[in-house]
Amino acid sequence: MSTPGKSALAEEAVTEASVEAYLRAHPDFFERHLPLLEVLRLPHPCGGAVSLIERQITVLREKNHTLERKLMELVKLARENERLSQRMHHLALGLMEAEDLDAVLATTQEHLRSEFRADVVVIRVCGDPARGMHFVRGDDPAIEGFSHLFEDRRPLCGRLSQTQLEALFPAQTAAETRSAVVVPLLEGSSPLGLLALGSQEASRFHPGMGTLFLGYLGEIVSHAVSRRLVPA
Repeated sequence: MSTPGKSALAEEAVTEASVEAYLRAHPDFFERHLPLLEVLRLPHPCGGAVSLIERQITVLREKNHTLERKLMELVKLARENERLSQRMHHLALGLMEAEDLDAVLATTQEHLRSEFRADVVVIRVCGDPARGMHFVRGDDPAIEGFSHLFEDRRPLCGRLSQTQLEALFPAQTAAETRSAVVVPLLEGSSPLGLLALGSQEASRFHPGMGTLFLGYLGEIVSHAVSRRLVPA
């Protein structure tokens, strides 16, 4: 039995390439030759063969399902963003009604625990510790260990080192915290303090989460704190 020579193989390859090029240049070819769709057969991933039109329908259905999934993900994200916006709005209203710094800190902690599902909320304000339990010196580990946040002006999300946890949270809370968010509080470009949210769930706060609303949160709390912060 003879085998095709190089010229025959080249001719076949050229012919297939020509057919492909022609179909690409005339995508309406099968619209003008509908009967061909019924006789052309394509291999199916699950075995056997199906007609070209059946295969096209299958591909379109798969694309449709993919688009539906993406649409549902976008809808879910939009709803989550709407809920976050509402929570931020409620917090802002509460902070506007706060009469003094203690009320600002208490309102912030209450809202973030109840509406942002944080197991623990800690606020550290730069200042003389003699002024209250929330104040820490600028060289305190609770502030010094996060100096890069003030430079980057961006929140930190995910797992913290044991040293960082112990610097921010009480001993028992630090031992139970599996994930956290630390938001820098700023007055202009100057460090004002830190806002930390901790969770016992390892996946609650993670590096891949969006930080847009956390940035807004930091700005709102920073403004409320600085407005009620009486000079020493």
